Amino acid sequence: MERTNDQTLRQVAAGAAAGLLAGTPLAVLMLADGVERAALVPLGPPLVQVILHFVAAVIIGIAIGGLFRRQTGGTTAQATGGLTIGLLWWVIGPLTVVPLLQGVGPAWSLAEAGEVFSNLVGSLLVGTLAGLLVVRIRLHLLGPIASPVDGEGVKPTQVLVLGGGFGGLATAQRLERLALAGANIEVSLVSPSNSLLFTPMLAEVAGSALEPQHISAPIRASCPRTRFYRGVVEELDLDRKQARLRGSSVSTLRYDHVVVALGSVPNYRDIPGIEEHSMTLKSLQDATNLRNHVIGMLERADVERDPAARRRQLTFVVAGGGFAGTETIAEIFDLVHNARRYYPHIRSEEMRFVLVHSRDRILPEIGPELAEYARRKLDARGIDILLNTRVAGATADTITLGDDLVIPTGTIVWAAGNQPNPVIGKMAAERGRGGALVVDDTMQLEGREDAWAIGDCALIPDAFNEGAYYPPTAQHALREGKKVAENIAAVVGGEAPRPFVFEAIGILVALGHRTAVAEIRGIRFSGLLAWMMWRGVYLSKLPGLEKKVRVLLDWTIDLVFPRDIVLTTDSSDLDPEADPDAGPEPEPDLEPAAVGPGATTREGVRA
Repeated sequence: MERTNDQTLRQVAAGAAAGLLAGTPLAVLMLADGVERAALVPLGPPLVQVILHFVAAVIIGIAIGGLFRRQTGGTTAQATGGLTIGLLWWVIGPLTVVPLLQGVGPAWSLAEAGEVFSNLVGSLLVGTLAGLLVVRIRLHLLGPIASPVDGEGVKPTQVLVLGGGFGGLATAQRLERLALAGANIEVSLVSPSNSLLFTPMLAEVAGSALEPQHISAPIRASCPRTRFYRGVVEELDLDRKQARLRGSSVSTLRYDHVVVALGSVPNYRDIPGIEEHSMTLKSLQDATNLRNHVIGMLERADVERDPAARRRQLTFVVAGGGFAGTETIAEIFDLVHNARRYYPHIRSEEMRFVLVHSRDRILPEIGPELAEYARRKLDARGIDILLNTRVAGATADTITLGDDLVIPTGTIVWAAGNQPNPVIGKMAAERGRGGALVVDDTMQLEGREDAWAIGDCALIPDAFNEGAYYPPTAQHALREGKKVAENIAAVVGGEAPRPFVFEAIGILVALGHRTAVAEIRGIRFSGLLAWMMWRGVYLSKLPGLEKKVRVLLDWTIDLVFPRDIVLTTDSSDLDPEADPDAGPEPEPDLEPAAVGPGATTREGVRA
């Protein structure tokens, strides 16, 4: 507590000093030239205004000192933060409080705000200058804020977070804040990627509606006080308290507490040919590969001579009718139809989109009414939905479904199941349904006081449904990460961890073509309104203002211009069977292919 108080006093002192220095030039001008109109507090005679001006400058400086309590951020960030605080002061002071004290009411009209414009200039100048000064004053005059263990000889608790997804990043961020508040903790994080991927928007990247880098945020920027290791976790030894890495210059990391947030990988269920001949949608590279593949199929089909081969190239199959599969088939549909204007030899009746699902309705995560609405919308658009149908196998150019139904296709996307990261299976820990780690309601592993698990790889008891577990969604993972960080800090401080309790806010699913379904706190929405809600909610959840602006610009461009069909691959994806000596390309046959023995129909070919 003493260390926390010392940190607070240093922040207040640095902020006050920065405010005094930032307010001095304007105060000198006020005394010399009588420019009282630029005062931070335009109230009373000149001398009173100067005094109040310095008081306000100190308040602004202290606020900025709290904003930059981490001693991070470049010059631009410091200036921007100070400018923002200055703007807030103008709104609160000259625009609101001062008029109230003068008995005239807040100056919220445009004309009244114009009368105190000079005070706005003064507030912005003082705020910006204080922002530039506060970190330097604290570092060079007061010294850096000591860690909670400086001078005490107490070794900080080492917390290792495995995984850089929603859960892992939320854990590291909350641990950083707790450390700044005085918790004796140091944080390390391991992830194969140096960025957080905003997975709800992956399908739009595959559909060429968003740029890949716009839906990811650098981990180092999001967690500046966390030691980051880019690498793959090979093994986690709970008894020795160490993790073995691959792809990093550091091969072994030791810990006092570990948080397992490794997520999941595709589960191909040992179906013949699926792993070799299908694509997934788990990473930015997956989304980019799928986009390039779909555009590549259009390139081939536009010049293909054989009608049967052209139909195969224009048949797109997605296995799995949950969130990922439904949004993926909708985005592929939008991309192909949006890009077809550039391919004059492709007819709409040659294109086929198939969604295969093993249950009796798609989107089992939402209510039956919304699921049926989604099915009708996709069906009306021309997407074939095959319910109660399982995938039996795949080859390079076909997919086999139940009852020996064979569909010729050049595109198979697997979204029909996930399983915990393979590292989970090597751990000496209890596993439950699907191979996920069994944890108690505080997210501790059974029998382990120093090991925790969250997200897709953990079975966390649902406080509202006895015998059930929280679903593997982003909104749950974010809150699990924050809670597990608080529980670790509690254990380090000698307190007992508390149960994780969270009731889902809602579910949103995009269906493409400016349509979606949503269920928020039991209230159902569909159509354009749900689509706007989907975009608004996920835009607000994107990390960082920069990413929000970039995605908003992408969406705006998508409303006006056709989607980009530039391939971002080299020539290695060209058809190796193409004959370079085949001669000039004749005009493709525009007549429908004959239906006969062995010919392709809308339903496929019976084996």
